[in-house]
Amino acid sequence: MKKNLTYRDKLIELAQIYKVREIQEYIKNKKNLTTGQLELILRKNKIIIPKDFNTNFFKENFTKPLSKVSKQIGNFKEESSRTASKVSRKISYFKEDSSRSVSNFFISLWKLVGKAGIGFLNVIPKLLLTYYSFFSQLLTDLFHGIYNQQINKSKKAGQVIVAFFVIAGILTIFVSGISTFKNLDKAANIKVVDKEIKQSKEVVKDAETKKKNKKEVKKVNPKIKSKEKVTEVILPDLNLKTQTVLNLFEDVNYDLNRVRYEKKVKPIYFTQFPKDLDEIQSVKLKKETFIKIVLPLIVAENEKILDDRFKLNKILSKKMTTDNEKQWLRQKFLEYKVKKGNVEELKNRMDMIPVSIALAQAAKESGWGTSRFALEGNAIFGQWTWSGQGIEPLLKDKSKSHKILRFPILRASVKSYKNNLNTHKSYKDFRTKRRDLRERNKKISGLELTKTLDNYAETGNEYTKILEQIILQNKLMDFEFVRLENSIEKQELDL
Repeated sequence: MKKNLTYRDKLIELAQIYKVREIQEYIKNKKNLTTGQLELILRKNKIIIPKDFNTNFFKENFTKPLSKVSKQIGNFKEESSRTASKVSRKISYFKEDSSRSVSNFFISLWKLVGKAGIGFLNVIPKLLLTYYSFFSQLLTDLFHGIYNQQINKSKKAGQVIVAFFVIAGILTIFVSGISTFKNLDKAANIKVVDKEIKQSKEVVKDAETKKKNKKEVKKVNPKIKSKEKVTEVILPDLNLKTQTVLNLFEDVNYDLNRVRYEKKVKPIYFTQFPKDLDEIQSVKLKKETFIKIVLPLIVAENEKILDDRFKLNKILSKKMTTDNEKQWLRQKFLEYKVKKGNVEELKNRMDMIPVSIALAQAAKESGWGTSRFALEGNAIFGQWTWSGQGIEPLLKDKSKSHKILRFPILRASVKSYKNNLNTHKSYKDFRTKRRDLRERNKKISGLELTKTLDNYAETGNEYTKILEQIILQNKLMDFEFVRLENSIEKQELDL
């Protein structure tokens, strides 16, 4: 190479040495290439650039070993934390088991004491009976002996015995009289209580008959059940690793086969993709992880649109509208870019996007969540912008000045995509076909509408065929009518 050349001239000279046709044709046609474009073409042809040699040497010998060591340290930390958590769990379980065993011991001891006490109480009446029979027999024998021996010998003894029996008789009469009077009082009280109970029953019956009559007079107003609040889980921007995300899915039992069967998905909303998603070796696991992240976002936006559509039909069914309802309608006309208050056009645009189409387009445009636009700018659907913040494509024609639209979170990308399909003039056929399916009471499915999206990409019909292949190969039709857990399905009102 010649000395005192600029870096760009050196790149051109390298291209001439290795006879790179693409660069030679540009030079013949007198087209200027930037240094970046020259570098890309040379690298594409596997030509080593001098500065790349140094950087590659540094990467191979220093950065890669260091990154491997750091990854091993991180994995060791995670494994140690897991083992520590397992040990702590075992200790807590041991404490719980020991406390349970102690409590069970005391409970069993208390039960034994109770049983012994009950047995002792059952023995007491038998003891009393035995004592009573013993003493009664003893006294009778004693009195018989006294009577047989001394009744004829001594008059005083006879008088004493007679007096004793008289006193005993008086006492028995007195005790029996008291018991009879008590029984009479109890009977009187029981009669009074019975009367009061009968009166209270009659009052209750009267009240029940009055309530029944009132219920018959009242009109029954059917109430529409309000939607239950979904306990949403929004995961903030934490730069989560893919393994952490997979562990989270396992902890909450998030399984796609279960979602396909039950048609319900957990409301877990990620704000971004894991940065190391492209490092997953298994293609199946990579696709499943992508679907688990994107599916709740698409379903949530669809349910929001269907709620708005239900509210719109409810307002249109009224004869009079409130100020708040009028304000809401004005806001929706602006949101869906409908002019002159055309309600039919608003209904045409305010509708859901099939889940299978949204998933297929997201997978195609973002490379299953691994593209630079998806990882750096949360751009799932590859929407273009000519103003505002965006990501510059590396390879694009000079005649085109577009950028890829950047979003703060993933859900914002989904919302923008749905607004694009529901408002842009390029997708009028899509909205018309969707309305026809509604009018014929047919379900809105992705395979019915893919052919109407030929304007989404420059390849046209080839793009729609690719979408159909993605839907069929990955069985995305199974997610077509999935809803969020605990959400209430609202029926379409026919107006």
